[in-house]
Amino acid sequence: MVQKAAIFASQAHEGKVRKGTKIPYIIHPLETAAIVSGLTGDEAVICAALLHDVIEDTQVTYEELLEQFGNRVAGLVRFESEDKSKSWQERKAETIRHLENASREAKMICLGDKLSNLRSTAADRMMKGEEVWKKFRETDKRKHEWYYREILGQLSEFSETPAYQEYLGLMQLLF
Repeated sequence: MVQKAAIFASQAHEGKVRKGTKIPYIIHPLETAAIVSGLTGDEAVICAALLHDVIEDTQVTYEELLEQFGNRVAGLVRFESEDKSKSWQERKAETIRHLENASREAKMICLGDKLSNLRSTAADRMMKGEEVWKKFRETDKRKHEWYYREILGQLSEFSETPAYQEYLGLMQLLF
């Protein structure tokens, strides 16, 4: 099932690149899944990590995921998906609110996703300096710091894991 999810995600994100780079977008879901696999061996959760951006960023629908991967995977992906019709601030506040009552599995995917994003931002910052924030829809570094700190607070149950500790270290580096 993990291989099927990797192929599905790769096809869904085909031709897309990471913001402000030439890096194929699929690297992000693959990295997210690798981080999640360090937290759990649950294949459904790893599949959801691979697929976490397909509803939000591609033409794939929840119903399609439900048919291809079942209720658990599709539900985890839908939980992680943002409504892009809302403003950056609204979407991020909603993500933080959702995490308050999220399952452990959903929080694992969030940790993998946000850690991957922080890694990418830290790498870009080494190359571009503070200009890195200009590539985002929200260019205010302080708002990014608010968001990632709030997420960190919601993920404290993972505080003893290497992924959480790396997240914390990247927060110190970036902010």
